[in-house]
Amino acid sequence: MSVEPFDAVDVIRIKRDGGAVPEDALRWLIDAYTREYVADAQMAAFAMATLLNGMTRDEIRVMTDAMIASGERMSFAGLGKRTVDKHSTGGVGDKITLPLAPLVASFGVAVPQLSGRGLGHTGGTLDKLESIPGWRAALSNDEMTAQLRDVGAVICAAGTGLAPADKRLYALRDVTGTVEAIPLIASSIMSKKIAEGTDALVLDVKFGSGAFMKDVDRARELARTMVALGTDSGVATTALLTDMNTPLGLAIGNANEVRESVEVLAGGGPADVVELTVALAREMLALAGQPDADVETALRDGRAMDSWRAMIRAQDGDPDAALPTARETHTVTAETDGVVTRLEALPFGVAAWRLGAGRARAQDPVVHAAGIDLHVKPGDTVRAGQPMFTLLADDDQRFTRALDALDGAWELDADAVAAAPAPLVLERITA
Repeated sequence: MSVEPFDAVDVIRIKRDGGAVPEDALRWLIDAYTREYVADAQMAAFAMATLLNGMTRDEIRVMTDAMIASGERMSFAGLGKRTVDKHSTGGVGDKITLPLAPLVASFGVAVPQLSGRGLGHTGGTLDKLESIPGWRAALSNDEMTAQLRDVGAVICAAGTGLAPADKRLYALRDVTGTVEAIPLIASSIMSKKIAEGTDALVLDVKFGSGAFMKDVDRARELARTMVALGTDSGVATTALLTDMNTPLGLAIGNANEVRESVEVLAGGGPADVVELTVALAREMLALAGQPDADVETALRDGRAMDSWRAMIRAQDGDPDAALPTARETHTVTAETDGVVTRLEALPFGVAAWRLGAGRARAQDPVVHAAGIDLHVKPGDTVRAGQPMFTLLADDDQRFTRALDALDGAWELDADAVAAAPAPLVLERITA
């Protein structure tokens, strides 16, 4: 039996006392945890020490690299075209991946979008796409590479071979109150993205009510940490800091968010969804060597829609099939005249989840037709009796708890003057 070169307790003590863990010790810790030599209790102590004391840039780089080394690395070197990916930290009504991937692909760039399922109030990209009859999330590496070569865009489930250390550590953070540690969030996200083998990466880091990071300063710190990680690993990385105080677009759910995405690809759709799709597409194409790409024209002239249809068909989906519709609806109307001054993202996300659009446990199914359709956004003037939003569910007994979640979540002001919404993109962060 071989002798381990380090002791977990010694490594924990270094971080507990505010020190920087030497590179070889930190690499050993991640490897030994993956091998189940280091116990969950010990890694939980290390995670808490990291939450309280932080990590240096070098420590975060080493930890991320060690997590990548715990599994396989993908490579798209043989594709013959640049690969660029996008990652969002998640929010309410955030369906941007759906129109974005085919839009960027329509410029001859490969977009390998390895996505996940939703848990809690933020929806999962795969859950949305599984609203489309026949569409499948699971692709082999060969299928994925072929689709990137032929279509340019693929949105599919990440394989279990990428950064398995992260899978263990993520589950542990979830039950030990250490999810919020920025070094652990950054290494978790970036280990998977770097292992994916993309040439470039654009991060959509959200702040506000419906975001993982409520506070803008912490969101900015996370964005800077992840941009530094990508840069240090040889992946060209930029980030946009974006507002998630209000739901994105007018659809919150699964099937209804697919409908809205198709509207954007057809040259229409809500202004905020179009704005963010265009902003992220410009960032991605600039990193892929096309800084002057005219992305608005590609939405208007049908190129992006052609890419979408090809992408859905390649994964056995029918882009022309009818999407699920809810059996039951409940519309909430304005009680007075006024201007909508607030529509708070988090309660609307929770309400959509209670209607069946999300899951409380990883094994729970989602109701693809469930969700919320908004009829107004902040800054809109409404009259008494005008529809504000419609709840969608397959079971009308779900409406009561959803409405409870929305108590106090929106505001009408009779004296307010209609104003332009706050800027959606607050800041661009580069290395």
